[in-house]
Amino acid sequence: MTKLMAISVFTVFILLTIGMWAQENAPLELLQKIPIPGLKDGDFDHFAVDLPGHRLFLTAEMNAAVEVFDLDTNKLIHVISDVKTPHSMVYRDDLKKLFVVDGGAPGVKIYEGDSYKPIETIDLLPDADSMAYDSATKYMYIVNGGDDAHLTYSNISIVDTTAAKKLGDIKINSDKVEALALEKSGPRLFVDITGKDAVGVIDREKRTVITTWPTSKAAKHLVAMAYDEPDHRLFVTTRDPGKLVVLDSDSGKIVTSVSCVGTNDDMAYDSGSKRIYIAGSGFVDVFQQNDPDHYALVGHIPGAFRAKTAILVPDLKRYYLAVPHHGSDEAEVRVYKILP
Repeated sequence: MTKLMAISVFTVFILLTIGMWAQENAPLELLQKIPIPGLKDGDFDHFAVDLPGHRLFLTAEMNAAVEVFDLDTNKLIHVISDVKTPHSMVYRDDLKKLFVVDGGAPGVKIYEGDSYKPIETIDLLPDADSMAYDSATKYMYIVNGGDDAHLTYSNISIVDTTAAKKLGDIKINSDKVEALALEKSGPRLFVDITGKDAVGVIDREKRTVITTWPTSKAAKHLVAMAYDEPDHRLFVTTRDPGKLVVLDSDSGKIVTSVSCVGTNDDMAYDSGSKRIYIAGSGFVDVFQQNDPDHYALVGHIPGAFRAKTAILVPDLKRYYLAVPHHGSDEAEVRVYKILP
C-alpha cells in the first residue's frame, strides 16, 4: 500500500467514524411516520397542540386544509377543509375551541373543538399569517397585510380569543413581517421586520413600536424567531444562506451567528435542555446552548424537501416534522423522540 493510499484509507475511516458517532449521538430518534394521503405538492406552515385532548393540528396551507392527528395512536383522525390558506393556530382547551389564522379568506376562523364545526370568523387584512399567543391575557397577536395584500405597511392585529373580537392594530412600517416572540415577564413583543432587515420591539400595552434593532450586518431577510427569556437572548434565522443569529434581548446587540440549515421556517427553544431546533429543507439542525454566548451544532438530522414545519412538545419528549408531498413521495408527519 502506497503512502497516498494509506492516507486515503485513514481519511475514509475517520469520516465513517464521525458519521457513525453522529448517528449514535443524534439528539432526535425517528419513531414513526404518519402518512397524510390525498395531498398535492405544497408547503405546510404551522402546528398546534392540544395536550389534554391528545391531538395535534397541522395547517396544510397550499392544500387548503387543517389536518388533525391523535397523539396516542399517531393517526390522522380528521381534516378541516373549509379553509383557504391556513397558517397559524391556537387551541384553547378551556373553551374547547380551535382558532385558525386564514390568510386566503383573511381572518381568524373559530371551530368547535369536538365537532370541528365552524362557529364564526374575525375579519383581518389579506395574508394573515404568523401569530404569537399570550396565555395570560388570551390574546393572539397576528401579522396581516403587507406586500401580498398590496399594502406598503403591515398590521399586527390583537384578537381577544375569549370575547372573539379584534381589539386593535399595531402598524408596522414594512410590507414584509414574519415571526414574533412574546415576553412573559414584561410588555414587550419582538417581531422580525423582514422588509427592513431588523427586529422590532413592541410595547404591547402602548401598542406601538418602541425601537428597532438592525441586523443587516449579520443577517438579511429574517424568518423564524425564538426567545430565551431568562438568559436575555433572542434567536432569529435567515434562509439563504441559512444562519442562526443570537441577539441580546436587552440591548439588541448581536452576540454571535452560526450557519444552519437553509430554507428554514420553524424554530423552537427548549429551556430545559437549552437546545434550539431549526427545521429547514433537507435537515433539522439542533444546537446546544453551552452558555448564552456560545452555541454548538449537536445534530444535523436528515429531513426532506421543504420539510420546514415542525413543533417541539417537551411534555411528550417529542418533535414532529411535517414533510410535504413531493413528486412520488407522499406527505407525512415524522415523529421523533427527544434524546438527552
